[in-house]
Amino acid sequence: MASPVQPARPSRHQTIELKGKIVKLQIWDTAGQERFRTITQAYYRGAMGILLIYDVTNTKSWSNVRNWVRNIESNAPQTVNRMLIGNKCDMTSSRQVTTAQGETLAREYGMRFLETSSRDNINVGDAFLALATDVVDRIGTSGDATGAGGFAVNAPAAAEKKGCC
Repeated sequence: MASPVQPARPSRHQTIELKGKIVKLQIWDTAGQERFRTITQAYYRGAMGILLIYDVTNTKSWSNVRNWVRNIESNAPQTVNRMLIGNKCDMTSSRQVTTAQGETLAREYGMRFLETSSRDNINVGDAFLALATDVVDRIGTSGDATGAGGFAVNAPAAAEKKGCC
């Protein structure tokens, strides 16, 4: 008997203290795979923050960003905080997408932008902390706690993955 389709990487939970509040992060990594698109739509409905991650060494992952943004706009709450992440910034000799391209696209969609390296642990924690801070600030000022909580991570290379590739 075949098992039901599951996300490529299970959810992770982490509790942090932020601005005097206890914040529970529930992180889902869909690995940017098309086969998880229908499952991902359900995650978006309850998301309060989304990290949209592309690989700076892979133009195909970069070209999929606009499709994922449309998917987010169709399925996530309008108030969801979003952040664009260029991963593998440590691989300068293999880079195919410039920092300026990432910044321009993030600005076009009104998102924060950051480059990270999972392998070298550059800005990984900062990305989660920045998004969590944005969510806490939005909820604190608007009282909008729409959704079940959690962060959706669309990552061709998981932000929390240890090691390379």
